[in-house]
Amino acid sequence: MTAGELLHPSLQSPWPNGSCLSEDEEADLWNHIKGEARRDAESEPALASYLYSTILSHSSLERSLSFHLGNKLCSSTLLSTLLYDLFLNTFSSDCSLRAAAVADLRAARVRDPACVSFSHCLLNYKGFLACQAHRVAHKLWNESRRPLALALHSRVSDVFAVDIHPGAKIGKGVLFDHATGVVIGETAVVGNNVSILHHVTLGGTGKACGDRHPKIGDGVLIGAGATILGNVIIGEGAKIGAGSVVLIDVPPRTTAVGNPAKLVGGKEKPKRHDECPGESMDHTSFISEWSDYII
Repeated sequence: MTAGELLHPSLQSPWPNGSCLSEDEEADLWNHIKGEARRDAESEPALASYLYSTILSHSSLERSLSFHLGNKLCSSTLLSTLLYDLFLNTFSSDCSLRAAAVADLRAARVRDPACVSFSHCLLNYKGFLACQAHRVAHKLWNESRRPLALALHSRVSDVFAVDIHPGAKIGKGVLFDHATGVVIGETAVVGNNVSILHHVTLGGTGKACGDRHPKIGDGVLIGAGATILGNVIIGEGAKIGAGSVVLIDVPPRTTAVGNPAKLVGGKEKPKRHDECPGESMDHTSFISEWSDYII
């Protein structure tokens, strides 16, 4: 299954050309972010210098994001100036990466009640930052610049505790909520509008080579600590409960819970939902009709 085959019409990109935003849309969001930063600098003078250097001194979202990532991921031997140039050149030359960053910012702002502003996500959400760095590493991987892609992958893992192989394909509007301990393997595919919580593993089952990691459809919600192993398909709009272990395919619009995971409603007639759990973030709606859950 390819990334394109995972897309569901109701969850496709809202932008007409499917991959890029207009310059006005990018500029509007960036102006909004700068307005948030000015407000925060006025209300908390101790942050004024930080907000100026990371947001207010920059002319665009890609410049701010590149500067911030470069400073976050640099080391004594991997200089921030080198990383800044790498990120800026990549974001500036690929409008789909900029559109994905905007979609990810919107996802965090809408889905996470703890996200108080777009600027808060841009500066402080390590899941968002790890995902944007991964997008650059993935582009490098596809351009056969693999040593650099792997070096960037290593720094993201060290700094953010998020381990996404540069070969993995990640859609837009993705929320890595908390993000600590997320592991995504080389041949994994994550669709659009997916929400993944901390300590989730999308891994392989052993030493097999080739296409060996999960394929996550659009609109999927994966709860904290869930483990999905092997080249399995999680259908669009499915929900994987926290702590579940999934080793086989999960049908679209169903809920899988437990270790080993079982479908709510049973394998023959699983209960289906109309919501998009990746956007609603509803983790527990199945419990009211799950008779086995007794305390």
